[in-house]
Amino acid sequence: MKKLCIWMVLLVCTLSSFAQNKVITVSGQVIEEDTKEPVEMATVQLLSLPDSAQAAGVVTQNRGTFTLPKVKAGKYVLKISYVGFITQNIPLQLTDKVPAKNMGTIELKPDAVMLSEAVITAEAPQVAVVEDTLVYNSTAYRTPEGAMLEELVKKLPGAEIDEDGNVKINGKDVKKIMVDGKEFFGGDVKTGLKNLPVDMIDKLKTYDKKSDLARITGIDDGEEETVLDLKVKKGMNKGWFGNADAAIGTKDRYAGNLMLNRFVDKTQFSLIGSANNVNDEGFSGGGGGPRWRRNNGLNATKTIGVNFATENSKLETGGSARYNYKDADVYNSGYSERFLTAGNSFSNSNSSNRNKNLDFNADFRLEWKPDSMTNIIFRPNVSYGKADKNTISNSGTFNEDPFNLVPNPNDYLNFKAIETDDPLESIRVNATNSNSLGESNSLSTNAYLQLNRKLNDKGRNITFRGSFGYSDRDNDQYSKTETRYYQVLNSMGQDSVLYRNQYITTPTDNFNYSARITYSEPIAKATFLQFSYNFQYKYSKSDKSTFDLIDFPEWEIDAPLPEGYQAHRVDSLSKDAEYRYYNHDITTSLRFIREKYQLSAGISLQPQKSRLSYKKGDYEKDTTRNVFNFAPNIDFRYRFSKVSQLRFTYRGYAGQPGLEDLLPIPDNSNPLNIRIGNAGLKPSFTHSMRMFYNTYNAERQRGIMAHASFSAIQNSISSSTEYNEQTGGTITKPENINGNWNAFGLFGFNTALRNKKFTINSFSRINYANNVDFLFNQSSKTNEKNTSTSLNLNENLNGAYRNDWFEFALNGSFGYTFEKNELRPESNQNPYNFSYGASTNITLPWRMTVATNIANNSRRGYRDASMNRNELIWNAQVAQNFLKGAATVSIEFYDILKQQSNISRSLTASMRSVSEYNGINSYCMLHFIYRLNVFGNKGAREGMRDRRYDGPGHGPSRGHGSFGGRPRF
Repeated sequence: MKKLCIWMVLLVCTLSSFAQNKVITVSGQVIEEDTKEPVEMATVQLLSLPDSAQAAGVVTQNRGTFTLPKVKAGKYVLKISYVGFITQNIPLQLTDKVPAKNMGTIELKPDAVMLSEAVITAEAPQVAVVEDTLVYNSTAYRTPEGAMLEELVKKLPGAEIDEDGNVKINGKDVKKIMVDGKEFFGGDVKTGLKNLPVDMIDKLKTYDKKSDLARITGIDDGEEETVLDLKVKKGMNKGWFGNADAAIGTKDRYAGNLMLNRFVDKTQFSLIGSANNVNDEGFSGGGGGPRWRRNNGLNATKTIGVNFATENSKLETGGSARYNYKDADVYNSGYSERFLTAGNSFSNSNSSNRNKNLDFNADFRLEWKPDSMTNIIFRPNVSYGKADKNTISNSGTFNEDPFNLVPNPNDYLNFKAIETDDPLESIRVNATNSNSLGESNSLSTNAYLQLNRKLNDKGRNITFRGSFGYSDRDNDQYSKTETRYYQVLNSMGQDSVLYRNQYITTPTDNFNYSARITYSEPIAKATFLQFSYNFQYKYSKSDKSTFDLIDFPEWEIDAPLPEGYQAHRVDSLSKDAEYRYYNHDITTSLRFIREKYQLSAGISLQPQKSRLSYKKGDYEKDTTRNVFNFAPNIDFRYRFSKVSQLRFTYRGYAGQPGLEDLLPIPDNSNPLNIRIGNAGLKPSFTHSMRMFYNTYNAERQRGIMAHASFSAIQNSISSSTEYNEQTGGTITKPENINGNWNAFGLFGFNTALRNKKFTINSFSRINYANNVDFLFNQSSKTNEKNTSTSLNLNENLNGAYRNDWFEFALNGSFGYTFEKNELRPESNQNPYNFSYGASTNITLPWRMTVATNIANNSRRGYRDASMNRNELIWNAQVAQNFLKGAATVSIEFYDILKQQSNISRSLTASMRSVSEYNGINSYCMLHFIYRLNVFGNKGAREGMRDRRYDGPGHGPSRGHGSFGGRPRF
């Protein structure tokens, strides 16, 4: 510790010794003269005299503000320029006596001639870079009529949307959706994707948003979130605007959506409502686009919600409330192969699920600045949920591959339906038929309060942050299960059969609170020593009671519980657990802020104490565990220029096993999957490193970005599994294992060509995973480690031509995977996926648009022949605008050739598996869309129509087009 302190002092002295003679900053705000609205992305240059060389330059931020890098004293000209406005040149004399020169508000006058030319010829850049923020212009991407944000995000360079609707941009997970810098429905990503119409969006910005603590204090707490911030089009913050859509389709499909907004100055109000049974895909206004990702099951959803935000100079408030209902009908068919120490085991399963979920969420946020030195933030939220789940499933285990005997073994899993001539009888190990019904109710509330007080204007401040949380959950499960063991005979020489008829109730209460004090002390110029202490307490109580209803043979799971069931409690299958957790986190760090770089380095010390009181049957035990962890962290940012940045982060964090995993008590709730704890289990520790670089050339509209990450886990918590060859059952036990690591790299390039009408986007990805796990071992065998490695290479290349009325795009992707299994080389394969396709959008003179997209998706190299297939996906849309562009009728066709499938697969060191789901693929929808922005600002309304609905010979037309997105599997 002494050496560490000496090192930190030397580092501070060394970095502080670089004296800076550039001490003057120039700041201000740029607005439009006529509308008084802020001008974003205007170019601000400080030119030195007499040679007019650029001394500093930036672009304005989302409120038109700018702050130039520090410069020397002297004579300058402040030059402010923006397309469509007259350039401002302001003489400026800077002296050391005024180190912070505020230019106030600078107004730009419209240039009528320039604006006219710009509207016709200027092509919006697809993406620009402002410091560490990527800015996408919505008008540079064409989407279907009435499309929602999801369709626009699919077209952004480097963006990905996975099967569950999670968004990644340039390898980073997007955690929140913002509108003009304010959270939209608590930042919920899926709500934003499905309900924000593209028509209202001017620009999209993605950046790493600091936590409330880091934003106010400058103390990095590691809680940074990547957000997608949407800027509303100018003029739409003057009144009401929105979007209404109603659609009907073949196969009884329907969709309806309403969004109503009132944005006035710094006040936002939004109302959303929707209902559909098309899996939310392309929902709201045609959405369109190929269904590249799986749409598992048949899902019907209903949503209604309200969101608001407002602010003034001292107070900012906002909040939302939303109700969601989902009815899912999901059928799944799958099979898997387990890797044993000697031979393999095979399992097949069918399941039919009907799940109904109701959720209500409400959140509120308040930020109050009573004076220039004090900041108060308060964020409470509450949620309620109710779920009903009904599952019918059949499964079976075999000692040989059943596909060698029958084309589809899943047709033979319901053993009650097999009377004679079972073709799989010779290889069967077990079979289970079950029916279960689950009901749950949950209520939770959370809140945190943050108080910050600046003690001087040099960076000294102190912050208190407190949080509170409570949740109450009741879960009831009713089940009837029959399991037949073909390798174990009863006393009569017949197959053994286990019947279970149970009612299980599991009430759970959780409570937690935390208190945190942080302090920042300036120890040199732009150098800070920062301290933080956090105490956290968690309490959880869970009582599981299992009642055996085998003595009530007439009872059905959907009927009321029989009288007297309480007397049949099974103690061996019930448990009471009470858990307490105490954590102290002491963090110290040094932070350096320089003109070209920022560096934050520190270490976190975490003494922890956990206590578990556990009772199961005759077993009763109180367990206490004390652990001490430390976690280093580094965050380094280097700015080559305003449009070129490099960032490197390293974080280490510990993961604790659950206390029940430490108890050597078997849990035989599922006789085919018994779990037992391990008292010798150690905590895991994860090393995570990330590097991100981006640069941008505004003149050529050319961007380059690179992202690399590496993570490795020490003492990773895995499971050793003992496989019983007679019953097909397993006994799993958590074990520590080493050797798991992952590396990822991404390189993206996008540029405009020839008058900015041609664009090219290329994204290359590489991912290498080293997975170590235990093979399934037979009772007489010891644990044996196996390593599987996977190298994935992916390339996406897209090119497009776009003018005022026509767009044509070509897209292609190629993905190659090298899979290697050390102890099971027969499972090795080198599968690869590739796709290619084209899309076009034509705006006709009669306010009509025609769009189509076709792509061929191919899989090759899989051991399972059913996976090696082509899927030619073709979608089309015809849309007619009328009522001066306020209304649209469109007809949309999805998967016209009926070739899309819903198949997924995985390979690990311990098994391989394949699953297939039912889904919604091929159908047709007729939409009627009405744009409610007719009630808004007249200039904005007319501008939107001019941009979107004129065809050839009628001026420019931007913003609508083909079904976007890259092929996804």
